[in-house]
Amino acid sequence: MPKNICLIQGHPHHDPAHFCHALGKAYEEGARSAGSKIEWLTLASMDIQFLRNPDDFAAPPPVEILEAQKKIKAADHVCIIYPLWLGTMPALVKAFFEQLSRHEFAISNNENSGWPRKMLKGKSARVVVTMGMPSAAYKIFFGAHGVKGFESAILGISGFKPIRDSLIGGVGGLSTRQAERHLIRMRTYGARGE
Repeated sequence: MPKNICLIQGHPHHDPAHFCHALGKAYEEGARSAGSKIEWLTLASMDIQFLRNPDDFAAPPPVEILEAQKKIKAADHVCIIYPLWLGTMPALVKAFFEQLSRHEFAISNNENSGWPRKMLKGKSARVVVTMGMPSAAYKIFFGAHGVKGFESAILGISGFKPIRDSLIGGVGGLSTRQAERHLIRMRTYGARGE
C-alpha cells in the first residue's frame, strides 16, 4: 500500500560519493515504484543551530524546522540515514532532532503522570546507519548503544512504532557486488514502506 514517506538524509557532507546518498536514492526508487510519496529532508543543506538554552524546547523552532515538522507530521513512515561517527549519530543529526522536538512536536507534558505524551504515534521508522567497522563488531563489542539510544530515547519516546534498523558495516571496503546487495535491500524496504 502506498505511503507518505519522509526520508531524512543525515550525512553532514554533500558529496554524492558517500554511500549514505546512494542508499537514500535506492530507498526513494523503491518507494516511488510502489506509488509512495517521498519528501526529503537533507540535513547538510539546512541551517541547523545547536540548542543551548533548555527553555528553547518550549518555544517554536525556526521556519526551516517548522517546515521539517510539517513533512514529518504528514508522513506515515520516516526513514533516517546517517553515518556512524564516534559511536553514534553525527552532531548535526542530534542537533536536528533537538530542534525538531521543540514546541511539543515530538513529546508533550502529561498532566496525569510524569511520563510524556507521545505526539508522533501511528508512524513507523527505519534507521539506516553506515560504518567503517563490521556491523557485527559494533553490535557485539559496542552493544550498538548509539543506535539503540536514538531508537528508544528519541524515536520510541515520540511514539514511532515499529522501529526497524539496518546497520551497514565495512562501507569503506565494499565491493561493487556487496554495495549493490545493500542498494537492492534499500529498494525493497522503500517499496514496502518499511
